Amino acid sequence: MLRKAHRPIALLIAAALIAPLAGCATGKNKGDTKYVARDVDTLYNAAKERLDKRQYKLAAALFDEVERQHPYSPWARRAQLMSAFSYYLAREYTDSISSAQRFISIHPGNRDAPYALYLIAMDYYEQIQDVTRDQKLTQQALDAMQELMRRYPDSRYAADARVKVDLINDHLAGKEMEVGRFYQRRADWLAATLRFRVVVDKYQTTSHAPEALMRLTESYLALGVPQEAEKAAAVLGANYPGSKWYEHAYELLRKKRAA
Repeated sequence: MLRKAHRPIALLIAAALIAPLAGCATGKNKGDTKYVARDVDTLYNAAKERLDKRQYKLAAALFDEVERQHPYSPWARRAQLMSAFSYYLAREYTDSISSAQRFISIHPGNRDAPYALYLIAMDYYEQIQDVTRDQKLTQQALDAMQELMRRYPDSRYAADARVKVDLINDHLAGKEMEVGRFYQRRADWLAATLRFRVVVDKYQTTSHAPEALMRLTESYLALGVPQEAEKAAAVLGANYPGSKWYEHAYELLRKKRAA
């Protein structure tokens, strides 16, 4: 699983968006989301109050109500984005993605569009599964982070996205390694080789690259192609000369030559 030490960033960014409206605030605890025609000040302040109390799902519902009852209000746009943020905090990621995507589709040129896209990326990122599970959401997180970097490279969110892209790639490489080792245990050396080559070719900057090169050496030797094994070991030695993986690959080749 990836470490997700990112929430303070999201909270800091969102803080600028949640200022209450001037006017009355609500202290009601019941019936907040029941449909009653209310002025925008009352609705927005009720939503902010619930957010402050960490009642995130209720806050999201109230921000949605601001947009529904006052769609042409200047505050409807802000409420739409805060709905996405509140759903994110509630771990209702599908709803958060839907709200953020709606914001982007309606307000593509808005200055907060990068933040909406960042929220979408974070929604996917939060759902990344262990490498033993399907990695569809991991790929969606990567795609969203890369889109954010491509569309808004100078935004404050792009730097965070770059860090997370590295973590995501490491995770995807870990999945390839998991599958490759599985094939090795079954002595399906060709299938294992294909997986390890993906790591070497596509994820060569990740932490899994040295092991992938060593396991390629193993697999090529098992397949009876020592020349390829020597090439993999040479790349390993050139890039990671002091690693335990190079020592193991070197020992495999030594034993092969001595046989």
